[in-house]
Amino acid sequence: MPDEMSRPLIRGRPEGGASRRLEASMSDPGAPLVGILGTGDFSRSLARRLVASGYQVVVGSRTPKRSVALFPEEAEVTSQMEAASQADLVFVAVFPEHHSTLVELKPALAGKTLVDVSNGLRINLDGPSNAERLADLFPESSVVKGFNTISAWSLQMGPRDGSRQVYLCSDSSKAKTSVMQLCRRLGFIPVDMGLLSSSLELENLPLYLFPSWRLPILCTLCLFVFFYLYNFLRDVLQPYVTTGKSAFYKMPIETVNVTLPSVALVLISLVYLPGLCAAFLQLWWGTKYNRFPNWLDRWLTRRKQLGLCSFLCAVLHAIYSLCLPMRKSARYKLLDQAFKQVRDSVLVKEFYVFRGPEASSFPTLSSSPSRQMLSHQQQVKAGTEESWVDEEVWRMELYLSAGIMALGLLSLLAVTSLPSVANAVNWREFTFIQSSLGYSALSMATVHTLLFGWDRAFDPAQYRFHLPPTFILVLILPLAVLLGRLALFVPCVARRLKQIRRGWEKSRHIRFTLPDDGCRNGLEDESFERAVEEVKVLKQRPNNGELGELYGLYKQATVGDVNIERPGFLDFAGRAKWDAWFGKKGISKDEAMIAYIDLVEMLKKKIGF
Repeated sequence: MPDEMSRPLIRGRPEGGASRRLEASMSDPGAPLVGILGTGDFSRSLARRLVASGYQVVVGSRTPKRSVALFPEEAEVTSQMEAASQADLVFVAVFPEHHSTLVELKPALAGKTLVDVSNGLRINLDGPSNAERLADLFPESSVVKGFNTISAWSLQMGPRDGSRQVYLCSDSSKAKTSVMQLCRRLGFIPVDMGLLSSSLELENLPLYLFPSWRLPILCTLCLFVFFYLYNFLRDVLQPYVTTGKSAFYKMPIETVNVTLPSVALVLISLVYLPGLCAAFLQLWWGTKYNRFPNWLDRWLTRRKQLGLCSFLCAVLHAIYSLCLPMRKSARYKLLDQAFKQVRDSVLVKEFYVFRGPEASSFPTLSSSPSRQMLSHQQQVKAGTEESWVDEEVWRMELYLSAGIMALGLLSLLAVTSLPSVANAVNWREFTFIQSSLGYSALSMATVHTLLFGWDRAFDPAQYRFHLPPTFILVLILPLAVLLGRLALFVPCVARRLKQIRRGWEKSRHIRFTLPDDGCRNGLEDESFERAVEEVKVLKQRPNNGELGELYGLYKQATVGDVNIERPGFLDFAGRAKWDAWFGKKGISKDEAMIAYIDLVEMLKKKIGF
């Protein structure tokens, strides 16, 4: 009887890399046979993922015998023509410049779904895309653009270690649906991006280098350079010019450490300033339906990046501050101060011995050393040096405490901005952290800076080269933001802003007039406003189609034809709203208002009120 333990757990490949037919028992019989044209890293990772998900896989290669060892044993490696003939769905995983070499496969690929996973070498803004060129080469096939934003690592390790979203677009809804089912079975989340004309955006997406970070990083660098040069002039160059004292050793650590908190405080102020600008613009316009200027729109969408840059500067400032005592210059200064303290103590004792304690009242001591000795004498009691100053102690204690609190709140804001954390809290919790705690962080950072400045703003010696201290410049913006926020807390202002954000408009008032031919009366306005309020308290949430219809009719009734550009392709909700509004183009405001009222009445009967 053969020994069971001597049998290998995994059978080896057949010698010679012969072509192997897939066994139906190894996969789902109802699953389509998936073909892959190409044998690169992406193809190998995709084959492994498909096999692990229960699919039958056939790989088409120009040199099957050489490539067979690179793929899982369950996948069949054969010629490109045979793979194209066998497969129901084919992944085209070759470089786009080699698409023309596949033209001979056109008869075998006719009527089948082709998934183009290619990307360009550079951003293409003019078109056509690789997928559109592939569709022109194979007009009888259904081309789907997808999987180009997924790396080979994500495919091999699974969605737990990479992005879960797969963007898809195609002119064939049937082909796109089949690829969506395949995505879900692989563990990914398919995102429908519309027609194949969107493929150009999908191909450009992996080529962007932090597109939303460019302005925040540029702003951070500009602020750092400005404040660094400003501190260099005041703290390094001014002593060298006026007294010849070299302080250039401060440039690597001390000057940087003074610059970082300045940049951090200005950046956190820039996070909340656009929100105030938007609020005051809505109050000025009396409506929320006017589009903000483009610069303000871009600013509002960069607040997260500005906040993270501020957090980075604050953390670096904390690290630099902890390293200050480790410097050789700090140790030398400490030794010098101790030596001067001992020397002055000895001089004061000698002064007491030779002149007596009553010498402190002599008015004839007017020289600078004598004044210093008398000032120092106030700290000497019975021959013991006393350097404790309550004001300085309290200032430093409060200064450090406010800084630690500000850094802690900034850390909470930074952690909450992570998608994994943001998805775990509801909208009210997220708003409370980012708004209420955010303003608390700004307030604590401002208090931290005020305590640092203390009374130095009134000291003429601090105005070197007639330039004000750095903290005075830094405090201008955060104090303006905090005062603006306090202005929005005024009851009458807060009430009006709340009304505007709930749909109230200054230019729309209910007027009861006699009906004329071709015009409506104010009762329709009243019915429309009542319908707007009633739709908010339906027993159930309408489906997405009904919500889109409500939104499109509402915008058409209140604004008219769409007057804004379509949002970016990553703003899925914004694009859906824009499409719903655009679909009502040409309908008059009166007709849209009546249609909106009728739709709400239908929903009240269908869902319940």
